Amino acid sequence: MRDRNWLLVAPGVLWLLGLMVVPCLLIFLLAFFERGTYGGIDWNAPTFENLRRAADPLYLTIFWDSARIALLAAVLALLIGYPAAYAISKAQEKYQTALLFLAMLPFWTNYLIRTYAWIVLLNPAGLINTQLMHLGLVKEPLPLLYNEFAVVLGLVYNYTPFVILAVYSSLQRMDPSLPEASRDLGAGAWTTFFRITLPLTAAGVAAGAVFVFVLSIGNFITPDLLGGGKLQMVGNLIYDQFLTARDWPFGATLSGLLIAIMMLLLFAQAVAANRAGGRHA
Repeated sequence: MRDRNWLLVAPGVLWLLGLMVVPCLLIFLLAFFERGTYGGIDWNAPTFENLRRAADPLYLTIFWDSARIALLAAVLALLIGYPAAYAISKAQEKYQTALLFLAMLPFWTNYLIRTYAWIVLLNPAGLINTQLMHLGLVKEPLPLLYNEFAVVLGLVYNYTPFVILAVYSSLQRMDPSLPEASRDLGAGAWTTFFRITLPLTAAGVAAGAVFVFVLSIGNFITPDLLGGGKLQMVGNLIYDQFLTARDWPFGATLSGLLIAIMMLLLFAQAVAANRAGGRHA
């Protein structure tokens, strides 16, 4: 029986090893070599210079700005996604599947198409500015595109469904008798939410926030399209190192640092979820 279990697990393990572990190890390896004269890798020149270069204030500023934008997107996604997930969980059971389907419906469209759609909506001659001017609310088009606002909006729009799924899953696992007992004991709706519901769904909140943060900090399509190339995030920096500057070792160094940050966040989220599960078991 144990051999059969290993046979069932083996395809998944081989898939992860071949398409995740090995590429990550290769990325970490490339970080300790120099760029070749015409690009590529100079395997005869091992060095730690890429790590020292990554510590330059210029690149640290880009990392910080990327983390700030990703954190802002995660917070906004939580503020939007948690009420949506809560409303879905409180709807009649026969409607919940349909509501979840509507929340996930954007995923049926290509990411690029969804992003281009925001360009159509946000540009000076787009639907939003046109309607605002038609209603007399503004006299000239608002600068809604090619700035940080547009980038954050695009990230929140694309990744909020992950928050909805994570929080909804936590709400479904929560014992409904606990909020009922809180209300029976005289606690108000807000007190029940902050003292009972929110702590019991903290694992889902953490999972949703980490998903949005991790996906946002490494994103390069949204800053490039909605930011108009004016906003440099670490994903764009890595993209440029590999495809424009052809400095693969330095691009690998930046990628390795980004992977390390993501792994630490995912590990912290897993630990927090396990502790929360142990407390409420």
